[in-house]
Amino acid sequence: MADLTLDTARKILDATLAKGVEKKLKPLAVMVLDARGCLKAAVAQDGTSLMRAEVAHGKAYGALALGLGSRALFQRAKEQAYFIDAVNTLAQGRMVPVPGGVLIMDGATLLGAVGVSGDTSDNDEICAVAGIEAAGLKANPG
Repeated sequence: MADLTLDTARKILDATLAKGVEKKLKPLAVMVLDARGCLKAAVAQDGTSLMRAEVAHGKAYGALALGLGSRALFQRAKEQAYFIDAVNTLAQGRMVPVPGGVLIMDGATLLGAVGVSGDTSDNDEICAVAGIEAAGLKANPG
């Protein structure tokens, strides 16, 4: 698989949401971006708060921007706040460096990223990983 197909992106979305339902989480917003950072698929469950889609996008976008799952970006923000702030300034504020942005890998090939927002960052990440793995791909949360 060289590209992230719409069919695969939809499988990731469905499995991500299913994990949230299974864990009885708050309503989730899920964004799937391809390797170029372009939106491939998105969904927001009934009852998500106003900015959840933007936060989910920022988690996925940040992971792609630096080639690291957003958990690693979160750690880097704690250790090198000025660096993450500077990069986010260059990215026009589009990065959200907290867990929940997970790179989608097919072997060593980067296919894109999933961003999830709605519950705790750790739970968001668990759902993203479950979605990616359900599609038969490797998740890199950082």
